[in-house]
Amino acid sequence: MPSSSMSCFRRLCADGFTLLSGNQKCILYDDLLPSLGASISDSIKLRKRMISPYDPRYRLWELFLIFLVLYSAWICPFEFAFLRYLPRTICVVDSIVDSFFAVDIMLTFFVAFVDRKSYLLVDDPKRIASRYLSTWFVCDVCSTFPFQIISFSFNTNGNSLSFKLLSMLRLWRLHRVSSLFARLEKDLRFNYFWTRCTKLFSVTIFAVHFSGCFSYMIADRYPQPTATWIGAAIPSFKQDTVWFRYVTSIYFSITTLSTTGYGDFHAQNPREMLFAICYMFFNLGLTAYLIGNMTNLVVNWTSRTKNFRNTIQDASEFATRNKLPKHIKQQMLSHICLRFKTEELKQQGALNCLPKAIRSSIAEYLFLPLVQRAYLFQGVSFNLIFQLALAKVAAEEMFGETGVLCHMPQPFTVRTTQLTQILRLNKAKLLNAMRERKPDANIIISNLFQKLRLQEKLHPTIQLNDREIIKQWFDRGEEEELVCKRVTIHMGFQKTNLERHLMAKMIQLPTTLEELLRIGGEKFVGHHPTKVVNGENAEIDDIRVVRDGDHLYLQA
Repeated sequence: MPSSSMSCFRRLCADGFTLLSGNQKCILYDDLLPSLGASISDSIKLRKRMISPYDPRYRLWELFLIFLVLYSAWICPFEFAFLRYLPRTICVVDSIVDSFFAVDIMLTFFVAFVDRKSYLLVDDPKRIASRYLSTWFVCDVCSTFPFQIISFSFNTNGNSLSFKLLSMLRLWRLHRVSSLFARLEKDLRFNYFWTRCTKLFSVTIFAVHFSGCFSYMIADRYPQPTATWIGAAIPSFKQDTVWFRYVTSIYFSITTLSTTGYGDFHAQNPREMLFAICYMFFNLGLTAYLIGNMTNLVVNWTSRTKNFRNTIQDASEFATRNKLPKHIKQQMLSHICLRFKTEELKQQGALNCLPKAIRSSIAEYLFLPLVQRAYLFQGVSFNLIFQLALAKVAAEEMFGETGVLCHMPQPFTVRTTQLTQILRLNKAKLLNAMRERKPDANIIISNLFQKLRLQEKLHPTIQLNDREIIKQWFDRGEEEELVCKRVTIHMGFQKTNLERHLMAKMIQLPTTLEELLRIGGEKFVGHHPTKVVNGENAEIDDIRVVRDGDHLYLQA
């Protein structure tokens, strides 16, 4: 049972996606991406005494602080308005809560953070301290400073309005709740609709609570109690219980927020009128925020049904206008209904967004038994129905070199079974570089032979000796170079004759300069070029230095 509970807790505290590959498991976090060339592992190696922000134990600590934040969000306005003389018990509880946040401040200096530019986890203590001190350190300290304890040294009852006002800085802790909701909205394990609704409801409840407490504080501290919104209806409201006064304040706040009317409660003095004006301006923005979010959520639910109803109506009107028979009209409507119901499955859309390897695994699981039972494939091997993997490629290994260097189709296919970073070398650039540096090309081919000797059955051509294969490779390379290299020739240099520069000809590069000059004489009638220069006006003496796509200028 304890191991099961810990497993559920780990799944709840983890932010990322769990990737499984055989017996290995790794977690890819939402905001932590591996750098190019780096591998993903479940354990993130940090320096000693450094804490990963994705550690389940640290996530538990953050969740515990969220409950303390909710307590602070309720008690701060309540103490400010209703508890003129702060009880010792509540003061002790508040001090204990503040001590937990003080521990969190010290703990933050040892928590690694994700660099938003490189998306790497930074565990350098100096960078962590510099970042925290330059951002939220001052606000966190002010929201944790024990102003209430200091107020008792000036006043035995702790009813100083200035210290109570400073204690309201604890509401800064609410940014933790905002971060929690932002994380839950991207968590696939929680329904997005209900998460958004919970967030909007929480914002409304806090606004009503804060406004109710502040409006009662104005009435409680007004010199004439009967000339207040609550004193005009209940003259002896100060003798009532705290619960009754709190509920009355919440009622006054929510009627103002919803603009349904006040009844017996309304602003009586200039202070309350000014607060009501500011509160109503705040309500304009809050109401627009709530309505906009709820409209967006509801429209996403109803737009698909609305489109379906419009399609049904259009089909019915089409059938009526063209006087189609009843059974044809019924077939049209049945097809539209069937398409609407099957679209909810979104099978093809879900498959199209997946890589080919995963689609192959899904197809194997779903359809392999059916294919094996088909008469055409009775008795055939499994290798024919589902392609068998030859080997497993690990980190720092490569594939595809046989097809590139031996100028033949790759004898096998490759697929990935987990999130992988692959460095791809351009075939044309690699071959051009090898042709320009033949000693290096010999080394590359030799390295390939050493590997192919271990796999002699991979392809018949590797049975040849090294010299024959090197000669065959260079012969094929020169033939392919003749086909692939294309150049653009001009008569005259580009800066001296604009008209001739515009009369360009694209040709396949011949094997010799003499052949190139002859082709230039044929393309540009009346000219007899004797030398070739490139775009930098440098004369070309060897045809092998010309690259594919170069511009060559022929001069007489």
